[in-house]
Amino acid sequence: MHVGYGTFFQNLGNARPDHEVWRAELELAERAEPLGFGSIWAVEHHFSDYTMSPNPLQFLTYMAGRTTEAKLGSMVCVLPWHDPIRLAEEAAVLDNVSNGRLVLGIGRGLARLEFDGFGVDMAESRRLFTDRAEAILEAFEPGADGGCVIQLGDRSVPLRPAPLAPLRGRTYASSISPESHEIMARLGVGIMIFLQKPWVQTVGDIEAYATAYRELNGTEPPKPLLVIFAACDKDPAGAEKLFEHVMAYYDSTVGHYEFENEALAAIPGYEYYGRIAAQISKHGREQFVRFLADLQPWGTPEQVIEKTVEAVKLIDAAGVIVVSSYGGMTPEQAAANQELFSREVLPALRAVPTGDEIGLAAQLA
Repeated sequence: MHVGYGTFFQNLGNARPDHEVWRAELELAERAEPLGFGSIWAVEHHFSDYTMSPNPLQFLTYMAGRTTEAKLGSMVCVLPWHDPIRLAEEAAVLDNVSNGRLVLGIGRGLARLEFDGFGVDMAESRRLFTDRAEAILEAFEPGADGGCVIQLGDRSVPLRPAPLAPLRGRTYASSISPESHEIMARLGVGIMIFLQKPWVQTVGDIEAYATAYRELNGTEPPKPLLVIFAACDKDPAGAEKLFEHVMAYYDSTVGHYEFENEALAAIPGYEYYGRIAAQISKHGREQFVRFLADLQPWGTPEQVIEKTVEAVKLIDAAGVIVVSSYGGMTPEQAAANQELFSREVLPALRAVPTGDEIGLAAQLA
């Protein structure tokens, strides 16, 4: 299976200077390719200690110069917050700089803090996402004259530098709301899964998306990618200690996204999140956080292998994106977590057959 490495740039409680967090995360990212990870990924978040990664394509363009073979993916670029022409240009630059290693992850966003910061109406996010995704995907398709053009309403502008290949087949969208399945299928993109619901619901979502994809496109959908927050230690007691950071990460997720706020359900396109708020109200925040944390593969290397392979087979995923630094870990803890995973878990995962690799079949000549 494909195994990528995900960077997160958390600074919970502003425990360290932002610069120190970025230097530590850069060091982990630069070790990813030598350690055997097949791709490097970056999230997009703004304005808080939750994640200080405001421009994933900028970071990935830097990483293109620090690597030779690893695919470079966004998890994700939040389209309602971007001028689609500028984003398409940034993606095209990364595609050229990296010699075709771009894998584009896209999403519509959830945190009200971030929508408010950009002055974007959350109620418009689904429309903005769909319109901009269509424009960007089409811009990477060469026209009859071989050139690429991005079309926005009655505006049409050339995309230069021209991208090296179409995005379809190497684009994934994050989605956890049932209402988004048909949109992703119609766009012809794969699904990137962040675990935030019971497995039975996740499997059902994937099946619903796959059914819609087959009906709309007449072909099999791309296999999904699964994002995991791994906590790995040879000592079970050490793994228990690391699990506290998984809990801290998910507690920060509940806070950042306001999962306890039932008012989110009143915003068009975010009705699903009212159900999450109802569950938290019923069972309590700590129990909900523990439930989410327990979805992640944590424990000894053997346990992490077993849990990860089980999860991948459950949803027939192409592979996983592994985050090893999060939830207030020290740089030393994060580096040890990454190193042990790469040494004892990564080889076993890569040996599991899951089908074709992600992204372009090979680097371009």
